[in-house]
Amino acid sequence: MSLLLILLLTGLLAPVAGVLGRAAGRDAGWPVAAGLLALAGALAAVWNDRPDPGGVVQQVPWMPTLGVSLQLRLDGLGLLFGLLVLVVGAVVIAYSARYLGGGSHASFYTLMTFFAAAMLGLVLADDVVLLFVMWEFTTLCSFLLIARSGPHARAPAVRTFLVTFAGGLCLLGAVVVMWVATGTTRLGEILRDDVWSTSPGVTAAVAVLIAVAAFTKSAQFPFHAWLPDAMVAITPVSAYLHAAAMVKAGIYLLLRFSTALHDVPVWNVLLVSVGLFTALMGAVLALQRHDLKELLAYSTVSQLGFLTATIGIGTSYAVVGAVVHVVAHALFKSALFMSLGVIDHQAGTRDIRRLSGLARTMPVTAVVLTLAAVSMAGLPPLFGFVSKEAMFKAMAESPAPPAAVWLVGAVAVLAASFTFAYSARMVIGVLPGRPAQDPPREASAAFLAPVVLVSVAGLALGLAGVTAEPLLGAASAAVAGPGAEPHLGLWHGLAPELYMSLAVFALGGALVVARGRVDRLLDRELSPVTGVGAVEALRNGCDALGERVGDLTRADAPYRHLVPPVAVLVLLTAVGLFTVGVPPLSGDVTAPLDWVLFGVVLVGVLLALGARSRIALVTIVGVVGFAVALWFVELGAADVALTQLLVEILTVVVIVLLLNRLPSTFRRTGRRRSAVAAVVAVLAGASAAVATWALTGRRGLSDAGQYFLAEAKTETGGSNVVNTILVDFRALDTLGELTVLGVAGIAIVVALESRGLLPKLHSPVTEPPGSPISRARDNTMVLRVAERLLGPVVVVLSLFFLLRGHYEPGGGFIAALIGAAGISLVYLSAEDDRVSRLGLPYVRLIGAGVVVAVGVGLLGLVEGSFLRALHADVLGVSVTTALVFDVGVYLAVVGVVLAAISRLGVEEKEPPPLRRVGSTAVERPGPRPTTTTAEPHHPSTAPADRSRVRALERQPGRPAGTAAGTPPGTRGERTDRHRGGDS
Repeated sequence: MSLLLILLLTGLLAPVAGVLGRAAGRDAGWPVAAGLLALAGALAAVWNDRPDPGGVVQQVPWMPTLGVSLQLRLDGLGLLFGLLVLVVGAVVIAYSARYLGGGSHASFYTLMTFFAAAMLGLVLADDVVLLFVMWEFTTLCSFLLIARSGPHARAPAVRTFLVTFAGGLCLLGAVVVMWVATGTTRLGEILRDDVWSTSPGVTAAVAVLIAVAAFTKSAQFPFHAWLPDAMVAITPVSAYLHAAAMVKAGIYLLLRFSTALHDVPVWNVLLVSVGLFTALMGAVLALQRHDLKELLAYSTVSQLGFLTATIGIGTSYAVVGAVVHVVAHALFKSALFMSLGVIDHQAGTRDIRRLSGLARTMPVTAVVLTLAAVSMAGLPPLFGFVSKEAMFKAMAESPAPPAAVWLVGAVAVLAASFTFAYSARMVIGVLPGRPAQDPPREASAAFLAPVVLVSVAGLALGLAGVTAEPLLGAASAAVAGPGAEPHLGLWHGLAPELYMSLAVFALGGALVVARGRVDRLLDRELSPVTGVGAVEALRNGCDALGERVGDLTRADAPYRHLVPPVAVLVLLTAVGLFTVGVPPLSGDVTAPLDWVLFGVVLVGVLLALGARSRIALVTIVGVVGFAVALWFVELGAADVALTQLLVEILTVVVIVLLLNRLPSTFRRTGRRRSAVAAVVAVLAGASAAVATWALTGRRGLSDAGQYFLAEAKTETGGSNVVNTILVDFRALDTLGELTVLGVAGIAIVVALESRGLLPKLHSPVTEPPGSPISRARDNTMVLRVAERLLGPVVVVLSLFFLLRGHYEPGGGFIAALIGAAGISLVYLSAEDDRVSRLGLPYVRLIGAGVVVAVGVGLLGLVEGSFLRALHADVLGVSVTTALVFDVGVYLAVVGVVLAAISRLGVEEKEPPPLRRVGSTAVERPGPRPTTTTAEPHHPSTAPADRSRVRALERQPGRPAGTAAGTPPGTRGERTDRHRGGDS
């Protein structure tokens, strides 16, 4: 099985997991875990079957013009982290099958599995662009997994996202610098390039950028606060996040670039100093905590500090020590998180002060918790002792000056002593003593099995570490070369690392014996500034700065927005004329009909200037637009003319709907303001006219235009050059525009559904009884007849232009505009908004359009490039995937137009009175509107008031039926157990 197929199957497992999570509930964890284990086996098989001892490389073209490819490489380091991602992920997901409550868990299993796919892509990436993309995917997955835990998790999720996203920007900067400096995006070639020895400035810049990126992901000071803050997520998320996923991404990045940066002074000093300070700080803060989950969060910060400092030593054995501790940390940290999840699930609390006697009532849980805690404390014969001694050995053998070696060793021993103390605190505070009056019972075997597995693995590797030497040796050799060989065992003689361990046992034991005094000493705020407070202050400061900048243009007056770009346009025109000049005309550039159409446009503009009513202005501007469309026809641009004509029709419809909310006439303005507006308008028009005159008819057909005309038929099979440019040659541009259009459509929906954002509808003109104007049904008779006759024709015409777009004027955009014109006719022919038949899922149409377009782009990878069109002959007819891409454009455009028409035409009801629920004011649902068979309720105007109250009463993280004002729980994992469903 190829690496690309393994990565693809891991990604495809995510939607499958979602379907299983919806159908089978929490039991979906078992098949999903089995799938991840199977993929781990496939990855190991690829490694065992590799023809080259150095690794396996697979490349698929992605952006060939930029030299960027989907290049994957499986070496020893990638294999180790890949197995951790898949195996630990499988264990945690299997654990979730009994941790979660009843109901659907589609989003949880989907995100967890996609998280595994993103991490796997990250550790296999052999292209720095692909590495960055996967890095950002892990950021997104962690944000969504934290945020889904309920309303109380939104702020921590945002803070986590901001910190890790900032690290992503640093990584992006490093990627760009390395790409420019080496001329390639291949990670393997970059790490072997001479630039690291010949360009110290580039080397130092990349070292700092990579280090900061890793610090944000691996929670190193001063970016550590997001990790404890993210403890609002449920325990399976925390277990995976801390053991094998998010935080390990930063450690992987440091290890991978240690190949090139291991002897760069700024790299060594930065990693060792920040790592040791973080290790000591995290250990002290962990010792302050009474909540087991918070304690483990700070312990993760501390352990990651040890790893960072060890990598910063820069020697080959430092790489060995870091690699060994990566595995040990994954085992004991996943076991500890899952153990406390069992305790919290059974006892209902994580507070050490409220837990005692679990050794009697939950003996199996007590054993696995003790094994994991002993491993974290670094006691033999657990694997944590082996990994800690390996790190101590690397620090003792550091090539730094003796004074620096002694200082590093002393700080490391002190931090490890605090680790010993908080590990003992977990065991001593929870297991001995008398059980509570209502003691918790032992969990089921299925619940405990994953925890037992990883805890026993830590003991087995401690006793028989030689079995892991081939894997750990291959991982170390991939970074430090063939000389990096681990020799794992519990006894290495009277070496410096043994004396350091003995010092840890002595000092840690003293802290345990004097734990009462230590608790009183640490029972205070050690710093006036907290990490979370600093991140929140930075966030609020950025928001305030954004508001201040926005205030410069925050006004409804159009001139405040139009004057700056017009001024820039005038300035550019003047600079262009005086610096570049105007080349001579090439041939005749006008025809008699041009002047006729120019006259029509000029008359329309003059009439628009004199219009006093809004409806007259819309009519005149519409006529000008139709004249421009005729002008395009005369110039031979049939596609552009069709687009212009249809856009004019839809623009008039939308503006007329908007005019219902505006006064019928314009407000009078003063002479000074009118004079300024006239000057600005004349300057803008003159600049546009001069630019058109200067740029039209001054040169022949460009090289790009000649290429498109000559090669369009051969390259794409289409004869409509305009359409082939849009969906073949420049499909990526079209996809970007389509995405922007989709976002704009969603913004329209949000804006129009926000109460009070738009002006209210103006009262209709009151007519005497019997007046023809007052009878809406009679007034719409012509439109209703036209709709019945033309409706089917418009549908057929829309599909016709969609199918012919590759060969004749048409395409997805034009076809969608024709369909939208038909939708407008259906809407306008309705008597009022209640009997309109536009209850279509416009948001889903927008999303479907973007998804279809992206899916077509992914199909292009079969031919070697994203968005490359695939061609085939079906029954003698040439078929291309560009047509499917056009279908995506069609769906998105129809959805956007439908959203605007449907929401603008809905009469806004008066908001219902507020009622108090707890401390929160929510809207009281009013009575259901009375409907009759003659006037059925508009499906797109569902009672938003009732749905809003239901949303408040069923907020994520609150059991159904709980009052909206009820304070959220203090623990995110309680959400899934009690509520039993997705957020």
